[in-house]
Order: sequence, then C-alpha cells, then structure tokens
Amino acid sequence: MTPGARVAAAIGILDAIGEGEAAEQALTRWARGSRYAGSKDRAAVRDHVFDVLRRRRSAAAAGAGTDGRALMIGSLRLLKLPPENFFTGEGHAPAPLSDQEREVPAVPDDDGTRWNLPDWLLPEFRRSLGDDAEEAGCLLGTRAPITLRVNTRRITRDDAIARLAAEGMITAPNPVAETALDVTEGARRIRNSASFSEGFVELQDAASQTVATGLPEGTRVLDYCAGGGGKALAIAADPARDVVAHDIDPRRMKDLGHRAARAGAHVTELATGDLSAAAPFDVVFCDAPCSGSGAWRRSPDGRWTLTPERLEELTAVQQQILDAAAALVAPAGVLAYATCSVLRVENEDAVETFLSRNSGWTCTHARRINLSQYSDGFFAAHLTRLPE
Repeated sequence: MTPGARVAAAIGILDAIGEGEAAEQALTRWARGSRYAGSKDRAAVRDHVFDVLRRRRSAAAAGAGTDGRALMIGSLRLLKLPPENFFTGEGHAPAPLSDQEREVPAVPDDDGTRWNLPDWLLPEFRRSLGDDAEEAGCLLGTRAPITLRVNTRRITRDDAIARLAAEGMITAPNPVAETALDVTEGARRIRNSASFSEGFVELQDAASQTVATGLPEGTRVLDYCAGGGGKALAIAADPARDVVAHDIDPRRMKDLGHRAARAGAHVTELATGDLSAAAPFDVVFCDAPCSGSGAWRRSPDGRWTLTPERLEELTAVQQQILDAAAALVAPAGVLAYATCSVLRVENEDAVETFLSRNSGWTCTHARRINLSQYSDGFFAAHLTRLPE
C-alpha cells in the first residue's frame, strides 16, 4: 500500500468508529477484508487511527471537522506532515484537498483541546491530578512505551538485555520497575522472538509490574480480577508465592495455563463458586475494572466512550468487588486494591468509601504512580484487616 492508500484506509476505519463501532473491532474488520495489506501496512494504518484517537479533539480542530477525512487531515498537521502529500487522488489515495481544506485553522488552547478530553471529565481530571494535570493530559496524546517484564524465574535482567539484543531487539532498563525493560528498537519482533515464546519476557507495562510485585508478604495470593493473567504471572515469578487466579468471566483466562507453563510458573485457576472453599488468602489482589484512564494512550477510544453514567457504574462495581474480595482475606491479611486509572473517584475516594462502610480495616499503604514517559498511570492501596 502507498502512504496515501494507508491514509484512505484509516479514514474509512475512523468513519466506522464515528458511527459507533469499537476501535479494535473496526480495525479487525478492515484487516480481514483487506488481505492485500501486509503486516507493515496494517501496522501503519493502526498507527494512523490511534494517533487520531489519542488527539481526536485537537485533530478535529486542526482539520476543521469530525469525520474521518477531516480527522486525518488534522492529525497529519499535528504530526507536522503536509496532508497534501497524502491526499493526492492517485491510485487508492484520498481525493486532493479542497481550497477550504487547505486553509489551516487555529487550534484552541483550552484544557479540553490541549489534553484531548471531553469537557465533562475536566473537573475530575484537575481534582485528581492537581499540578500534574497539564503534564498528564499532554502525555495522553502521545504513544505509550513498549515495555517488557523480565521473568526472573528464568533469567536476570542483564542477561535478558543481551539475549534480546542478539535477536535484534534493543532494550533499556525502565526506572519504574526493577523487572521492566523499555524496547527502543525492534518492537515488532517481540511476539515472534524466542525470548518471548520461551517465556523469558512478557509484554507488560512497568507500573502494572510494580503494583503486582509490590504486594505485601504472604504465601497464598489470590488475583481476584485476573483477566488475561499478566499480573498473576508477575506475582508467580516469586517462587515463595502460591498464586490463585480468578475472573468473573473465565474465558478471559483461557491462555493463562499456556502462558504459565511457558514461564515456568504455576498458577491455579478457580471459578467463583470455588473461592469460599479455598479461602482464606493472605493477600487478595483486586485490579478492579475501571475507566482505564491511566492507560488511555493504549486504548485511546476509552476517553471518548466513557460517560458520567458509566463512570458512576464503575465506582459501584469497584465497591461490590471490594466487598466480595474482603470476605476471602485471612485474619490480619491484606486486601490489595488497584486500578489503571488516574481519577480520584476510582482511587482514593474508592478506598475511603470502603473504609467508611467497614470498620474492621485500615489502609496501610497507598501509592499513585503518575502517568509518565516510562509507564501508564496506576493506583494501589493495601487494606489490612484489623484484629477482632
């Protein structure tokens, strides 16, 4: 595909997203219907789409419109790429720019446009991040780092760096987590590499690694909202831990067994109905469903699909999860709560709400990991059961 054809494909996908289709679904549907597109083409189209979604509001301003064509014109301008070089009308490229489209509008400098957030979310974003709101908002418009977790059951970080380099991937230590490596060259080779397929490394954000490996002492650990199991595997890298994984939807854990075997770790999977019999646990870890606002660089459509009503639903679900998980914690054990959110309503407020309803608990640790060039934004709190 030519550069113009890639832009045309992105325009069609963006129009589908604008009509309500989920970003990943629209990308998958396009890829399945475009067998002529090679891996580099698919990656380039995906990058175009995600660049727009990360800065949709400013792209709309720079392109003077909200349809796929205008958004791509605006996104290219934000990237300092002349749109007329892609909108040529030749082959499968989009039609040339009209006289009106050639006029470059001024992009507003208000917080909502600069941070690419919906207006309704701005008060909570400012309340949650304070003086860090400007930096975080601007970072959300950039691409997230590609980070690996070194499986310390199998290899040291230094040896992993050397092994990856021999396979054409250049990495550097990430300052957020001792087990984390940022991929600076060769990122597209990771999934086909021997280092990945043989379980020496896993793809995982550095803040996520820190939250998982920073749990308090305790042999029996339950990952209550395991999802795909990335954090359960990080916890299980410590041979002293006996790790149990659970998710309300067991289908999310379908690959966990294979991944654990690949990593040389053992993780027991339990259904909801089996948890009570297996309790109590020294640590029950709840990486709760949330807005995902700390990871919106990776899933940028999340900021545009989130609504005040959905955020309220999520905060209610978080309390339900905490209540259910608390019943599984051993005496003097720890209920560890985490989100990949930067919003206070899902973090500090959630902990305060739980403690106000449960007098037998105290918060012994709370940490906010700021969104940065090295990691997503995360929050973690350890709630300790008080002696009766």
